[in-house]
Amino acid sequence: MTEVFQESEDMTSADAPTEAPALLDLLFAGVLDCAAHVDRDCRYRAVNAAFLEFVGRPRHEVVGHAVRDILGEVVHQSCEQMIEQLRPGETLRREGWLDCGPRGMHYLGRAITALPVAGGVSGFIVILRDLTELHRQQQDIAERIEAQKASEAYHAAIIRTALDAVVVIDEAGIVVDFNPAAVSIFGYSREAAVGSQIADLIIPHALRSAHDTGMTSYLETGVSRVLGKRLELEALRVDGTQIPVELTIADVTLGAKRLFAAHLRDLTAVRAAQAEILRQGEALHQKDKLAALGSLLAGVAHELNNPLSIVIGQAMMLRERITEAATHQLAGEELAQRSAKIESAANRCAKIVRSFLDMARQRKTERQAVPLPHLVREALDLLKYNLHSSAVIVETDVAENLPSLWVDRDQLHQVLINLVINAHQALEEKREGKRRIHIAAEARTEDGVMLLSVSDNGPGIAPDIRSRIFDPYFTTKPQGFGTGIGLAVSRGLIEAHGGALDLDDRPGGGARFVIRLPLALGQHSGESTAPADTVPVPVVSNKRLLVVDDEADIADLLSDMAGQLGFNIVIADSGQSAIARLEQGDFSPTAILCDIHMPGGDGPGFYDWLQKARPELTTRIAFVTGDTLGPAAGRFLARCGCPVIEKPFTPQDIRRILHSLIVQDE
Repeated sequence: MTEVFQESEDMTSADAPTEAPALLDLLFAGVLDCAAHVDRDCRYRAVNAAFLEFVGRPRHEVVGHAVRDILGEVVHQSCEQMIEQLRPGETLRREGWLDCGPRGMHYLGRAITALPVAGGVSGFIVILRDLTELHRQQQDIAERIEAQKASEAYHAAIIRTALDAVVVIDEAGIVVDFNPAAVSIFGYSREAAVGSQIADLIIPHALRSAHDTGMTSYLETGVSRVLGKRLELEALRVDGTQIPVELTIADVTLGAKRLFAAHLRDLTAVRAAQAEILRQGEALHQKDKLAALGSLLAGVAHELNNPLSIVIGQAMMLRERITEAATHQLAGEELAQRSAKIESAANRCAKIVRSFLDMARQRKTERQAVPLPHLVREALDLLKYNLHSSAVIVETDVAENLPSLWVDRDQLHQVLINLVINAHQALEEKREGKRRIHIAAEARTEDGVMLLSVSDNGPGIAPDIRSRIFDPYFTTKPQGFGTGIGLAVSRGLIEAHGGALDLDDRPGGGARFVIRLPLALGQHSGESTAPADTVPVPVVSNKRLLVVDDEADIADLLSDMAGQLGFNIVIADSGQSAIARLEQGDFSPTAILCDIHMPGGDGPGFYDWLQKARPELTTRIAFVTGDTLGPAAGRFLARCGCPVIEKPFTPQDIRRILHSLIVQDE
């Protein structure tokens, strides 16, 4: 090698350019990267095929030319700087973007090695590796990784801050993510939840079989009945309590690993709010009914006092006449007439009381076939005194043969009362002319609807408020004289029956409200059930009736009415007395009529004793009470499910209730 090196040192400058390129060509032929021999003046002396392919030129346009001619000024200057820094045999390496002139920007890896000769450097070997595509791919990968990290961080932040619970599971049902909202809602820590079976955490026992079946079916067939749908069901908390949740499930499979994300919203507060809204709506409905009752109270005293005066006066007269009849043998016709007057007046009192009870009581909607003429008469009877005292003339056009309506009788009664009261109050502003209210009904059987209208000839509804009169709490009445909810509640009740309540124009002025309700199919006013007086008298040979009431007069009245049917009567003045009588064991009643509120043992206490000691009698007892509005009485009657009749009652009421008890017993 020394001799070869010395020989090369002895070469003339003329020989070197000829032999060196030939040798380098042989060496460069095996180099895969771009290789070039550059002299001290930065001119190419030898290049390989890879270099020629990179610069896109033939060999004769490259060899002998300066670097700037091939790759531009920037590369030329970079080459000069590296040459200035090199010592013989030394190699410099660089990597980075370079402006390659006509070749554009390239990311190059460069290595320049100085070729030593005696006394200095004869030239330089330049090796170039074009890393542009690789670098761009690396940059792209790096950017993708950063973007993925940013996306994951972004989604993780969303999941962490989500108000709804987010639970991610794999295809085996194992929890792989459990966000803070899920921790808050279900009570499990994230550490305890992740890695656990979802079924063991939040799925109630009753739903686990369906969950397993659905998961297996989806994995096998790809068909699911729950993915992407909003479901409402129960979920389990860590303390074992169940809460209502809204659930959506999505398949979020990533690559080969199948994942499912469940979004769960706790509906506890929503359900509570809905219940409160319902309660408030019912309270609003009740408030409106009480407001309507309040507007009637002015006439109630008069309406009750009149018939009560008749009852008291006629009863006194009857007593006197009976006394006279015993001594003077007066005709029985006058006594019968006075008895009829007492009965009529008493029925009038009872009717008024029952109308108020029907309006005041709170109960669920109960639809039945209701004859409209009878309902209109009931409403007008209740309002008769108020209307008469205000000189309001009521005209009706309601035919007796109209088809029935399939409605809740009390609710339609309330709506009709509200509309007539509104018309009455509007007419109080009328100072001239007669005050009139017109109630009309028309059955449009071809359309399957009944039209019921209530109109008045008062001042009417101003055009600027016509669109607001059905809004809750909107009223034109002075403060303290109206709730502003009557029309809103009335419209709501009618719409709940599939009908409509609207304000129509009335020719000649005033206001006209029209109710549209569907007719009861197959029901007509003449097709009602048999009247009460057709209920058959029960055959009660050797049957006993136990009457339990602390009011002696009521007990005697019940005994008289039942005695006419052939019952043998046993009377007890309290629940405790009834228990004591039954414990004697000398008789078993066929039926029992019992009051609810009594000192010394009330009806509920007596019924509870029967359930334990004489359960066979719990199907033979009926309650007679005047307190169906009381919350305690209402709860008890709902709990026991026994028949009940309200005071005041008639012989037909007693006949009907005893008949039902005997039929049930048989």
